[in-house]
Amino acid sequence: MKNNERFEKVYSQGAVNVTEIWVDKETGVNYIFHASGYSGGLSPLLDRDGKPVISAITNG
Repeated sequence: MKNNERFEKVYSQGAVNVTEIWVDKETGVNYIFHASGYSGGLSPLLDRDGKPVISAITNG
């Protein structure tokens, strides 16, 4: 992956039913992506209080 790409995949499971977590390296916001067959969806990953999960941003 190139260093100048904005999103980084930090978690992945499955082959046909895929679940991935992506982090926006500019904001730290985590997104969950799920795909099954020909359909899929992306949404901000939320904590138990309904707030977005935000990772620490590392410069490097």
